Amino acid sequence: VATKNALLPLLTVVVFAQPLNAFVFAADGILQGASQFTFQAKAMLLSVWAAVASFIGLEYLGMDKGVQPGTETLLHVWYALIFLQLMRG
Repeated sequence: VATKNALLPLLTVVVFAQPLNAFVFAADGILQGASQFTFQAKAMLLSVWAAVASFIGLEYLGMDKGVQPGTETLLHVWYALIFLQLMRG
């Protein structure tokens, strides 16, 4: 029961991420089909830096209210992954 309650906030994040991931993967395929590898590499580099910065910001600002202690970092990782995908999209 404790594990279920700890992972419940993560469920909404993962559900939101799935359609976004599908869009980003389709856009990746379009860029690769158009041989835009240099643009894709630069965009990925910028996206990774932004995602890492968002993770660090979330970890140090820690504005998660109503989340069980000890599960914040997992949520921050998923938030950073979604931000990565938003930047790539």
